[in-house]
Amino acid sequence: MNDFRPETRAVHLPQPPIEGSRPITVPIYQTSGFVFDDPAVMAESMGRPDGAYVYGRYSNPTVRSLELAVAGLEGGAHAIATGSGMGAINVVLLGLLKPGDHLVAQSSLYGGTAAMINELVARFGITVSYVPENDPAALRAAVRPETRLVYLETISNPMTLVADLPGMCEAARDLGILSVVDNTFATPLLCRPFEHGADIVVHSTTKYLSGHTDVVGGLVVLADRGLYDELWHFAIELGASADPFASWLTLRGLQTLGLRMERHCSNARHLATRLAEHPAVTAVHWPGLATHPSYELAGKLLSGFGGVFSFDLAGGREAGERFMSSVRLALLAPSLGGVETLVLHPATTSHRSLNAEELRRSGIGEGTVRIAVGIEHPDDLWADVSQALA
Repeated sequence: MNDFRPETRAVHLPQPPIEGSRPITVPIYQTSGFVFDDPAVMAESMGRPDGAYVYGRYSNPTVRSLELAVAGLEGGAHAIATGSGMGAINVVLLGLLKPGDHLVAQSSLYGGTAAMINELVARFGITVSYVPENDPAALRAAVRPETRLVYLETISNPMTLVADLPGMCEAARDLGILSVVDNTFATPLLCRPFEHGADIVVHSTTKYLSGHTDVVGGLVVLADRGLYDELWHFAIELGASADPFASWLTLRGLQTLGLRMERHCSNARHLATRLAEHPAVTAVHWPGLATHPSYELAGKLLSGFGGVFSFDLAGGREAGERFMSSVRLALLAPSLGGVETLVLHPATTSHRSLNAEELRRSGIGEGTVRIAVGIEHPDDLWADVSQALA
């Protein structure tokens, strides 16, 4: 490059090769594209998810590291990282459903997923049947010749109902239907849906996998190579690709996932147990409590009961608003899975797109508050919650 003028040399920076060693952490490959010496190799790589890196929308080394890491944790073979959790969900729904298809979904769903399903119904003539998350017989009865997918959540948002993954996925497989499981709340440390028969697992990496409230991202994990190829081609055309810096931050957070999940779960138990005894609370929805409808199933499927739960206040919406305005340590904010504790009112935030019937079907009331428990000291958290209740 010394033969060129300074203006040109400033554009074409040297890239020293790394020989004899390797970096401890995955580097950030903050580049939109990659240079080739052979045009045939470049052309061949454009059509393969496992080819040479070509363009940031297709693949990137940092993003690929995240895909491989989470696929390995889940027990899948392939993964597609996306720019958000809804990006991952839409890669699956839009990539596999066509007009006239039928979808079976569990009754209690994340509000964003429910809203997207409503869009599919309105725009593309896709039909949907809702069934309980723990009723394989209802699933079998709902299936039609045009049924394409069954959509489940390991732990539902915000009522924390646990899906009967073995029963539901077995029923789907018997009927030749693909099962999709959102494993965001559980993470692969508490549950691995592939071990129970799932075909596709989705994550919002915004939540526990990144864990520090500084990333928006998603992942689709698959075991079948043919399905992976199909969805990868659709994902790059959809433009849902993950950003390398966000992927690097997620990788950084992933390394402490085990430590964080242990604390999230223990803190949730500390709060849920005490809230269940509080006179201002009419119900606590956490699968680690014996009063929860999913308690027995959760004990069989999960290695921990999660760090998110909801509870109902006796005073309804007014009491919920007072509570959320009164917390001092917990923060009134969306999302979950970060190191700090967050609270919100599902009926007006995460599930605001649902009508009254859909909210009723999901079990969400006017006095329902969701708390995403962080990793603070449990006594400080309870002191904050109890003073807000008072």
